[in-house]
Amino acid sequence: MSRIGIEVYVLGGVSLALSLALTFLVRKFALSQGLIDVPNERSSHRHPTPRAGGIAIVVTATAAFSVLLALHRLEFAVFAALAGGVIVAAVGFVDDRYGLPAVVRLAAHALAALWALAWLGGLPPVRLGDHLVASGAGGVVLGALGIIWVLNLFNFMDGIDGIAASEGAFVAWGAVAVLTASAPLASGVTAAALILGAACLGFLRWNWSPARIFMGDVGSGYIGYVIAVLALAASRDEPVALPVWLTLGGVFFADATVTLVRRAGRGERLHEAHRTHAYQWLSRKWGSHGRVTWAVLAVNLIWLLPCAYLETVFPQFAVLIAAIALAVLAAAALGCGAGRREPKPAALED
Repeated sequence: MSRIGIEVYVLGGVSLALSLALTFLVRKFALSQGLIDVPNERSSHRHPTPRAGGIAIVVTATAAFSVLLALHRLEFAVFAALAGGVIVAAVGFVDDRYGLPAVVRLAAHALAALWALAWLGGLPPVRLGDHLVASGAGGVVLGALGIIWVLNLFNFMDGIDGIAASEGAFVAWGAVAVLTASAPLASGVTAAALILGAACLGFLRWNWSPARIFMGDVGSGYIGYVIAVLALAASRDEPVALPVWLTLGGVFFADATVTLVRRAGRGERLHEAHRTHAYQWLSRKWGSHGRVTWAVLAVNLIWLLPCAYLETVFPQFAVLIAAIALAVLAAAALGCGAGRREPKPAALED
Protein backbone atom coordinates (compact mmCIF):
# COMPACT_ATOMS: atom_id res chain seq x y z
CA MET A 1 0.00 0.00 0.00
CA SER A 2 1.09 3.55 -0.69
CA ARG A 3 1.69 5.70 2.39
CA ILE A 4 0.78 9.34 2.09
CA GLY A 5 2.73 11.46 4.54
CA ILE A 6 1.32 14.46 6.35
CA GLU A 7 3.69 16.68 4.37
CA VAL A 8 1.94 15.66 1.15
CA TYR A 9 -1.45 16.66 2.53
CA VAL A 10 0.00 19.98 3.69
CA LEU A 11 1.53 20.54 0.27
CA GLY A 12 -1.82 19.73 -1.29
CA GLY A 13 -3.54 22.36 0.84
CA VAL A 14 -0.90 24.92 -0.03
CA SER A 15 -1.28 24.03 -3.71
CA LEU A 16 -5.02 24.57 -3.58
CA ALA A 17 -4.58 27.98 -1.95
CA LEU A 18 -1.78 28.95 -4.34
CA SER A 19 -3.82 27.97 -7.39
CA LEU A 20 -6.77 29.94 -6.07
CA ALA A 21 -4.64 33.07 -5.55
CA LEU A 22 -2.70 32.74 -8.79
CA THR A 23 -5.90 32.39 -10.82
CA PHE A 24 -7.04 35.74 -9.42
CA LEU A 25 -3.72 37.30 -10.47
CA VAL A 26 -3.74 35.66 -13.89
CA ARG A 27 -7.25 37.01 -14.43
CA LYS A 28 -6.03 40.54 -13.75
CA PHE A 29 -3.08 39.96 -16.08
CA ALA A 30 -5.31 38.60 -18.85
CA LEU A 31 -7.62 41.60 -18.61
CA SER A 32 -4.70 44.02 -18.78
CA GLN A 33 -3.10 42.25 -21.77
CA GLY A 34 -6.27 41.72 -23.75
CA LEU A 35 -6.24 37.94 -23.35
CA ILE A 36 -9.98 37.76 -23.85
CA ASP A 37 -12.10 35.03 -25.38
CA VAL A 38 -14.56 36.89 -27.59
CA PRO A 39 -17.63 34.78 -28.45
CA ASN A 40 -18.34 33.79 -32.05
CA GLU A 41 -20.77 31.45 -33.78
CA ARG A 42 -18.77 28.44 -32.52
CA SER A 43 -18.61 29.54 -28.90
CA SER A 44 -20.64 28.17 -26.01
CA HIS A 45 -20.53 31.50 -24.16
CA ARG A 46 -22.15 34.85 -24.68
CA HIS A 47 -19.90 37.26 -22.82
CA PRO A 48 -16.19 38.09 -23.44
CA THR A 49 -14.16 36.32 -20.74
CA PRO A 50 -10.45 36.32 -19.80
CA ARG A 51 -8.58 33.16 -20.74
CA ALA A 52 -5.25 31.42 -20.08
CA GLY A 53 -6.20 30.89 -16.43
CA GLY A 54 -4.62 27.46 -16.64
CA ILE A 55 -1.27 29.18 -16.06
CA ALA A 56 -2.15 29.03 -12.36
CA ILE A 57 -2.50 25.24 -12.52
CA VAL A 58 0.76 24.85 -14.43
CA VAL A 59 2.79 27.03 -12.05
CA THR A 60 1.24 25.51 -8.93
CA ALA A 61 1.63 21.88 -9.98
CA THR A 62 5.15 22.31 -11.36
CA ALA A 63 6.32 24.05 -8.17
CA ALA A 64 4.70 21.39 -5.99
CA PHE A 65 6.25 18.57 -8.04
CA SER A 66 9.64 20.23 -7.46
CA VAL A 67 9.01 20.25 -3.71
CA LEU A 68 8.05 16.56 -3.82
CA LEU A 69 11.32 15.84 -5.60
CA ALA A 70 13.28 17.78 -2.98
CA LEU A 71 11.48 15.84 -0.22
CA HIS A 72 12.38 12.55 -1.95
CA ARG A 73 8.68 11.81 -2.38
CA LEU A 74 8.86 11.77 -6.19
CA GLU A 75 11.20 9.70 -8.33
CA PHE A 76 13.41 11.84 -10.57
CA ALA A 77 12.37 9.93 -13.72
CA VAL A 78 8.69 10.66 -13.02
CA PHE A 79 9.49 14.29 -12.23
CA ALA A 80 11.40 14.63 -15.49
CA ALA A 81 8.54 13.05 -17.43
CA LEU A 82 6.04 15.42 -15.79
CA ALA A 83 8.29 18.38 -16.64
CA GLY A 84 7.50 17.76 -20.29
CA GLY A 85 4.13 19.30 -19.50
CA VAL A 86 5.84 22.69 -19.46
CA ILE A 87 6.41 22.29 -23.22
CA VAL A 88 2.74 21.53 -23.72
CA ALA A 89 1.73 24.49 -21.56
CA ALA A 90 4.09 26.90 -23.30
CA VAL A 91 2.80 25.96 -26.73
CA GLY A 92 -0.75 26.22 -25.41
CA PHE A 93 -0.11 29.72 -24.08
CA VAL A 94 1.33 30.91 -27.40
CA ASP A 95 -1.67 29.39 -29.16
CA ASP A 96 -4.04 31.12 -26.74
CA ARG A 97 -2.29 34.44 -27.31
CA TYR A 98 -1.42 34.44 -31.00
CA GLY A 99 -2.69 31.23 -32.57
CA LEU A 100 -0.47 28.47 -33.94
CA PRO A 101 -0.79 26.10 -36.93
CA ALA A 102 -2.08 22.67 -35.96
CA VAL A 103 1.10 21.02 -37.23
CA VAL A 104 3.25 23.09 -34.84
CA ARG A 105 1.07 22.17 -31.87
CA LEU A 106 1.13 18.50 -32.84
CA ALA A 107 4.91 18.49 -33.23
CA ALA A 108 5.34 19.98 -29.75
CA HIS A 109 2.91 17.46 -28.29
CA ALA A 110 4.78 14.59 -29.95
CA LEU A 111 8.09 15.89 -28.58
CA ALA A 112 6.68 16.07 -25.04
CA ALA A 113 5.17 12.58 -25.35
CA LEU A 114 8.46 11.04 -26.52
CA TRP A 115 10.28 12.86 -23.72
CA ALA A 116 7.94 11.32 -21.13
CA LEU A 117 8.25 7.82 -22.59
CA ALA A 118 12.04 8.07 -22.64
CA TRP A 119 12.10 8.76 -18.90
CA LEU A 120 9.42 6.18 -18.06
CA GLY A 121 11.00 3.41 -20.11
CA GLY A 122 8.28 3.13 -22.75
CA LEU A 123 4.77 1.76 -22.48
CA PRO A 124 4.35 -0.59 -19.48
CA PRO A 125 2.87 -4.09 -19.95
CA VAL A 126 -0.92 -4.34 -19.97
CA ARG A 127 -2.73 -7.06 -18.06
CA LEU A 128 -5.06 -9.21 -20.19
CA GLY A 129 -6.69 -11.90 -18.13
CA ASP A 130 -3.97 -13.65 -16.16
CA HIS A 131 -1.19 -12.56 -18.50
CA LEU A 132 0.94 -9.44 -18.83
CA VAL A 133 1.28 -8.39 -22.46
CA ALA A 134 4.35 -6.34 -23.36
CA SER A 135 4.04 -3.94 -26.28
CA GLY A 136 7.67 -4.08 -27.35
CA ALA A 137 9.05 -1.46 -29.72
CA GLY A 138 5.56 -0.63 -30.91
CA GLY A 139 4.79 0.53 -27.39
CA VAL A 140 6.66 3.77 -28.01
CA VAL A 141 4.32 4.62 -30.87
CA LEU A 142 1.24 3.53 -28.96
CA GLY A 143 2.35 5.37 -25.83
CA ALA A 144 3.09 8.57 -27.74
CA LEU A 145 -0.26 8.45 -29.51
CA GLY A 146 -1.97 7.83 -26.19
CA ILE A 147 -0.35 10.81 -24.48
CA ILE A 148 -1.09 13.07 -27.47
CA TRP A 149 -4.70 11.93 -27.52
CA VAL A 150 -5.26 12.48 -23.80
CA LEU A 151 -3.83 16.01 -23.77
CA ASN A 152 -5.82 16.93 -26.87
CA LEU A 153 -9.08 15.47 -25.66
CA PHE A 154 -8.84 17.74 -22.61
CA ASN A 155 -8.46 20.61 -25.08
CA PHE A 156 -11.51 19.38 -27.00
CA MET A 157 -13.63 18.91 -23.89
CA ASP A 158 -12.76 22.24 -22.26
CA GLY A 159 -15.72 23.99 -23.82
CA ILE A 160 -18.07 24.87 -20.96
CA ASP A 161 -17.62 26.24 -17.47
CA GLY A 162 -15.95 23.96 -14.94
CA ILE A 163 -15.92 20.75 -16.94
CA ALA A 164 -12.17 20.30 -17.55
CA ALA A 165 -10.99 21.39 -14.09
CA SER A 166 -13.55 19.22 -12.30
CA GLU A 167 -12.69 16.26 -14.54
CA GLY A 168 -8.99 16.71 -13.84
CA ALA A 169 -9.60 16.72 -10.10
CA PHE A 170 -11.90 13.70 -10.28
CA VAL A 171 -9.56 11.56 -12.39
CA ALA A 172 -6.52 12.39 -10.24
CA TRP A 173 -8.20 11.94 -6.88
CA GLY A 174 -10.34 9.03 -8.07
CA ALA A 175 -7.23 7.13 -9.12
CA VAL A 176 -5.65 7.73 -5.72
CA ALA A 177 -8.78 6.62 -3.88
CA VAL A 178 -9.31 3.47 -5.94
CA LEU A 179 -5.72 2.30 -6.34
CA THR A 180 -4.55 2.97 -2.78
CA ALA A 181 -7.63 1.19 -1.44
CA SER A 182 -7.12 -2.07 -3.31
CA ALA A 183 -3.73 -2.17 -5.00
CA PRO A 184 -0.19 -0.87 -4.56
CA LEU A 185 0.54 2.56 -6.02
CA ALA A 186 3.88 4.29 -6.05
CA SER A 187 3.84 6.98 -3.38
CA GLY A 188 5.28 9.57 -5.77
CA VAL A 189 2.44 9.03 -8.21
CA THR A 190 -0.04 9.26 -5.35
CA ALA A 191 1.42 12.54 -4.14
CA ALA A 192 1.61 14.05 -7.63
CA ALA A 193 -1.98 13.09 -8.36
CA LEU A 194 -3.15 14.69 -5.12
CA ILE A 195 -1.28 17.87 -6.06
CA LEU A 196 -2.80 17.99 -9.54
CA GLY A 197 -6.30 17.59 -8.13
CA ALA A 198 -5.70 20.36 -5.61
CA ALA A 199 -4.42 22.73 -8.30
CA CYS A 200 -7.48 22.01 -10.44
CA LEU A 201 -9.80 22.61 -7.50
CA GLY A 202 -8.23 25.98 -6.71
CA PHE A 203 -8.73 27.10 -10.31
CA LEU A 204 -12.28 25.71 -10.35
CA ARG A 205 -13.33 28.35 -7.82
CA TRP A 206 -12.97 30.93 -10.62
CA ASN A 207 -14.03 28.71 -13.50
CA TRP A 208 -17.30 27.32 -12.15
CA SER A 209 -20.42 28.53 -13.93
CA PRO A 210 -20.67 31.40 -14.56
CA ALA A 211 -16.93 31.36 -15.26
CA ARG A 212 -14.88 34.47 -14.56
CA ILE A 213 -11.87 33.08 -16.41
CA PHE A 214 -11.28 30.26 -18.88
CA MET A 215 -8.53 27.68 -18.64
CA GLY A 216 -7.26 27.96 -22.20
CA ASP A 217 -5.04 25.45 -24.01
CA VAL A 218 -2.21 26.33 -21.63
CA GLY A 219 -4.10 24.57 -18.82
CA SER A 220 -6.22 21.93 -20.54
CA GLY A 221 -3.30 20.44 -22.47
CA TYR A 222 -1.13 20.44 -19.36
CA ILE A 223 -3.75 18.62 -17.28
CA GLY A 224 -4.25 15.99 -19.97
CA TYR A 225 -0.50 15.47 -20.30
CA VAL A 226 0.09 15.11 -16.55
CA ILE A 227 -2.80 12.65 -16.22
CA ALA A 228 -1.41 10.53 -19.07
CA VAL A 229 2.09 10.54 -17.58
CA LEU A 230 0.85 9.64 -14.10
CA ALA A 231 -1.24 6.80 -15.53
CA LEU A 232 1.81 5.36 -17.30
CA ALA A 233 4.02 5.86 -14.25
CA ALA A 234 1.53 4.08 -12.00
CA SER A 235 1.28 1.21 -14.49
CA ARG A 236 4.98 0.41 -14.16
CA ASP A 237 4.31 -1.05 -10.70
CA GLU A 238 0.67 -2.04 -11.07
CA PRO A 239 -0.53 -2.96 -14.60
CA VAL A 240 -4.19 -2.62 -13.63
CA ALA A 241 -3.59 1.11 -13.09
CA LEU A 242 -3.77 1.88 -16.81
CA PRO A 243 -7.35 0.63 -17.35
CA VAL A 244 -8.31 2.27 -14.04
CA TRP A 245 -7.11 5.71 -15.17
CA LEU A 246 -8.71 5.14 -18.58
CA THR A 247 -12.04 4.25 -16.97
CA LEU A 248 -12.02 7.26 -14.66
CA GLY A 249 -11.61 9.57 -17.66
CA GLY A 250 -14.33 7.69 -19.54
CA VAL A 251 -16.69 10.63 -20.09
CA PHE A 252 -13.99 12.60 -21.91
CA PHE A 253 -12.71 9.58 -23.83
CA ALA A 254 -16.15 8.51 -25.02
CA ASP A 255 -17.48 11.94 -25.99
CA ALA A 256 -14.30 13.10 -27.74
CA THR A 257 -13.74 9.81 -29.58
CA VAL A 258 -17.30 9.41 -30.82
CA THR A 259 -17.36 13.04 -31.94
CA LEU A 260 -14.01 12.74 -33.71
CA VAL A 261 -14.99 9.55 -35.54
CA ARG A 262 -18.31 10.99 -36.77
CA ARG A 263 -16.70 14.23 -37.91
CA ALA A 264 -13.91 12.34 -39.65
CA GLY A 265 -16.51 10.22 -41.40
CA ARG A 266 -17.99 13.39 -42.91
CA GLY A 267 -14.57 14.56 -44.04
CA GLU A 268 -14.53 17.61 -41.75
CA ARG A 269 -11.31 19.32 -40.71
CA LEU A 270 -10.71 17.85 -37.30
CA HIS A 271 -8.59 20.72 -35.97
CA GLU A 272 -11.28 23.34 -36.59
CA ALA A 273 -13.45 24.59 -33.73
CA HIS A 274 -16.97 23.20 -33.50
CA ARG A 275 -19.83 22.69 -31.06
CA THR A 276 -20.83 19.09 -31.71
CA HIS A 277 -19.61 17.25 -28.62
CA ALA A 278 -22.33 15.62 -26.56
CA TYR A 279 -21.70 17.96 -23.62
CA GLN A 280 -22.11 20.97 -25.95
CA TRP A 281 -25.40 19.69 -27.32
CA LEU A 282 -26.62 19.14 -23.77
CA SER A 283 -25.54 22.60 -22.60
CA ARG A 284 -27.62 24.17 -25.38
CA LYS A 285 -30.58 21.86 -24.77
CA TRP A 286 -30.56 22.48 -21.02
CA GLY A 287 -29.51 26.11 -21.30
CA SER A 288 -26.94 25.64 -18.56
CA HIS A 289 -23.25 24.86 -18.26
CA GLY A 290 -23.51 24.08 -14.58
CA ARG A 291 -26.16 21.38 -15.03
CA VAL A 292 -24.02 19.56 -17.60
CA THR A 293 -20.91 19.71 -15.42
CA TRP A 294 -22.89 18.37 -12.45
CA ALA A 295 -24.24 15.59 -14.69
CA VAL A 296 -20.71 14.62 -15.71
CA LEU A 297 -19.64 14.51 -12.07
CA ALA A 298 -22.65 12.34 -11.26
CA VAL A 299 -21.74 9.87 -14.02
CA ASN A 300 -18.17 9.84 -12.75
CA LEU A 301 -19.19 9.04 -9.18
CA ILE A 302 -22.12 6.69 -9.82
CA TRP A 303 -20.81 4.73 -12.82
CA LEU A 304 -17.10 5.17 -13.45
CA LEU A 305 -15.71 5.15 -9.91
CA PRO A 306 -17.38 1.80 -9.03
CA CYS A 307 -16.24 0.32 -12.35
CA ALA A 308 -12.66 1.42 -11.65
CA TYR A 309 -12.82 -0.10 -8.19
CA LEU A 310 -14.06 -3.41 -9.62
CA GLU A 311 -11.04 -3.44 -11.91
CA THR A 312 -8.74 -3.47 -8.89
CA VAL A 313 -10.78 -6.21 -7.19
CA PHE A 314 -10.85 -8.38 -10.34
CA PRO A 315 -7.68 -7.35 -12.18
CA GLN A 316 -7.95 -10.26 -14.61
CA PHE A 317 -11.14 -8.65 -15.94
CA ALA A 318 -9.93 -5.04 -15.77
CA VAL A 319 -9.70 -4.51 -19.53
CA LEU A 320 -13.13 -6.07 -20.07
CA ILE A 321 -14.71 -3.90 -17.36
CA ALA A 322 -13.09 -0.80 -18.83
CA ALA A 323 -14.41 -1.71 -22.29
CA ILE A 324 -17.94 -2.14 -20.94
CA ALA A 325 -17.79 1.11 -18.99
CA LEU A 326 -16.63 3.05 -22.05
CA ALA A 327 -19.07 1.31 -24.42
CA VAL A 328 -22.00 2.40 -22.25
CA LEU A 329 -20.73 5.98 -22.28
CA ALA A 330 -20.11 5.89 -26.04
CA ALA A 331 -23.72 4.83 -26.57
CA ALA A 332 -24.87 7.61 -24.25
CA ALA A 333 -22.72 10.14 -26.12
CA LEU A 334 -24.29 9.07 -29.40
CA GLY A 335 -27.74 9.42 -27.88
CA CYS A 336 -26.87 12.94 -26.75
CA GLY A 337 -25.76 13.93 -30.25
CA ALA A 338 -21.98 13.58 -30.11
CA GLY A 339 -20.62 14.41 -33.56
CA ARG A 340 -24.00 15.27 -35.04
CA ARG A 341 -23.79 18.02 -37.62
CA GLU A 342 -25.19 21.40 -36.65
CA PRO A 343 -27.79 22.45 -39.24
CA LYS A 344 -26.86 26.09 -38.76
CA PRO A 345 -25.05 28.27 -36.20
CA ALA A 346 -27.06 28.24 -32.99
CA ALA A 347 -27.68 31.23 -30.76
CA LEU A 348 -25.04 31.77 -28.10
CA GLU A 349 -25.88 30.98 -24.50
CA ASP A 350 -24.72 32.07 -21.09
